[in-house]
Amino acid sequence: MYQPLADKIRPQTLDDVVGQRALLGEGGILRRIIDSGQIPNMIFYGPSGIGKTTVASIIARQTQRRLYRINATTASIQDIRAVMDELDTFLTPNGALVYLDEIQYFNKKQQQSLLECIESGKITLIASTTENPYFYIYGAVLSRCTVFEFKPVEPEELCRAVERAFRLALEGRAVTVAEGTVRAIATGCGGDVRKALNAVELLAGGAADGGTVTPEDAQAVAQRSNMRFDRDGDAHYDILSAFHKSIRGSDPDAAVHYLARLLEGGDMQSAARRLLVIAAEDVGLAYPQAMPVVKACVDAAFQLGLPEARLPLAEAALLLATAPKSDSAAAAIAAAAADLQGEIGDVPSSLRDAHYAGASRLGRGKGYLFPHDYPSHWVEQQYLPDALDGRRYYEFGENKNEQAAKKYWETVKNR
Repeated sequence: MYQPLADKIRPQTLDDVVGQRALLGEGGILRRIIDSGQIPNMIFYGPSGIGKTTVASIIARQTQRRLYRINATTASIQDIRAVMDELDTFLTPNGALVYLDEIQYFNKKQQQSLLECIESGKITLIASTTENPYFYIYGAVLSRCTVFEFKPVEPEELCRAVERAFRLALEGRAVTVAEGTVRAIATGCGGDVRKALNAVELLAGGAADGGTVTPEDAQAVAQRSNMRFDRDGDAHYDILSAFHKSIRGSDPDAAVHYLARLLEGGDMQSAARRLLVIAAEDVGLAYPQAMPVVKACVDAAFQLGLPEARLPLAEAALLLATAPKSDSAAAAIAAAAADLQGEIGDVPSSLRDAHYAGASRLGRGKGYLFPHDYPSHWVEQQYLPDALDGRRYYEFGENKNEQAAKKYWETVKNR
């Protein structure tokens, strides 16, 4: 019977696990918990192929518990209850460990049904998810479990697994692995051990005796699997966040890097929207001309479509990354919005609409001073409601543009 290479070399002990040193290395918190034998209910969070299932299997073996593997994409709560029915029998003398894969696919009611299982203490639950558990897992379940985040495996660690896989897959065969091939696989699989081992299996199976496996072969097999992108997942929002923060931090190289990742994932809409937000939020009044320029670049991008759309969007990203920054407008509107939660008062009568019959009898517009009738088109009068009179929301930024405006208005208002 065919057995995938990834299963053949699946680690049997914690020392064999590739990566996750922070959790499983000497002194790692998860390793200490496992070695103690007192296993709590846990949630393993992280992308696919990085050892979550393997570690759960090792825990069951090391603590001599029977392991039940259930996949939430196809299972129901009845599968959990079936495990409960087997407890206290000769089948589970040391207790049961239930590994619930992809728990995010259980709806709220199904997740709530897990509570009686884990609160009784008869089973230990290890749930895994590729999605952020704080968004996708019911709070009551989350509060009863300890969350451990598994990270993509670093290329240096992954090289060890790839080398071992080649030795096993090519054992007894006259096939050479060219220099750089192992590294190409390790860097091209996005930290996913399973993908890396599957690539080795494909390359070994396709290599002729006496032949050579090259880095070019590795790149062809890995393709673009080092790109983790899911429009509805954490990776999408992480890349968007990094894109925004890189531009805010005035790093043009990081800005185009994350833009490229968004566009490679086909998400031009999010990139364009974020550029417009940045123009207003982070560049703002320091360079107000950025908004029309960015809008023109975005419009051009949607007219052109990908791949040419990369050019105007890159221009916009670089313009914003290298532009002076000011969040004075964002701070002003946030402060004004915050005051709406308290007493705000009515619009002053002098500012109310007076363009209808009977307005004068109601005192609408009475006392209003028309600024254009005064020097420099300004006259002092109250605009905020009485309850907020004197409140300051906008503070001039330290950039050249806003400081020039500040100086102008100080001259006008203090003449």
